[in-house]
Amino acid sequence: MIRTIVYVALLTAILGNRVAVAQELTPRAYWPTPIGTNALVLGYQRNTGDIVIDPSLPITGVESEIDYFQVTYQRSFNLFGRSAAAQLSLPFADGFTEGTVEGEFLQRRTTGITDARIRMAVNLRGAPAMSAEGFRALRADPKTIVGASLLVQVPTGEYESDKLLNLGTNRLSVKPAIGVIVPLRPTWLFEIEVGAWFFGDNDDFLGETREQDPIVSAEMHLVKRIRPGFWASLDVNYYRGGETRVGPDFNDDLQRNSRAGFTLVFPVKGRHALRGSFSTGVSTRSGGDFEMYTLSYLYAW
Repeated sequence: MIRTIVYVALLTAILGNRVAVAQELTPRAYWPTPIGTNALVLGYQRNTGDIVIDPSLPITGVESEIDYFQVTYQRSFNLFGRSAAAQLSLPFADGFTEGTVEGEFLQRRTTGITDARIRMAVNLRGAPAMSAEGFRALRADPKTIVGASLLVQVPTGEYESDKLLNLGTNRLSVKPAIGVIVPLRPTWLFEIEVGAWFFGDNDDFLGETREQDPIVSAEMHLVKRIRPGFWASLDVNYYRGGETRVGPDFNDDLQRNSRAGFTLVFPVKGRHALRGSFSTGVSTRSGGDFEMYTLSYLYAW
């Protein structure tokens, strides 16, 4: 049983929602796992509505259908006596988007590799490096956990400089964040993460350089542990910023959006687990008005 619980914990720590930056909803991202544990995750996500891979592009009236397929590997380890994890995600997307750019109606299908992500997280308080027995003790008597993470999005996606819509962003993006898990009762957890995305310049945007301001984001989760390895959460986020500039003037594309949804995770058998989630835009100023469905499978060893 403890092995199953460990693997389900890994599934929740690994799988965020594969959407554009700042729109993630990832419950239990700082929940620890025993050192030396490995996991491989296969994820599928379908997004429909007002979404593009880069939501700050100057496109209006957007309607998209984008399918993501993602492979993620994670390993947990001891970092100066604290529980830590490193993760690599390699995504593939297949999508169709239509919208209006400066009065012209455009359509484009994009299929291929998008930007890879690397995440490093360490728990600073409440979760020292632990064995499976220590993990079981933490689960029976949860403590307040404080963690820090750094997420890096690398420009590995396919990019054509003469196209507005692309699979890749042609720039480096980083997100430092702090997360806190507070046990309300033994089977109820409240979680919050606050972070900020910082963007490099795209120096080949239709022959010009495109800059983007940082985006500050926060997400909160109320988690109910139903039985060992089986839990559900209500999820909400808010993010603001991200105005872009091509040339001397900033565009009127401030993002001030919020999303809400739910997540359900349950073990299948032994080393296997499944995760499903849904979210939708509840407040959208620039993009973000789309629905997202996710299903993921994990194998751990």
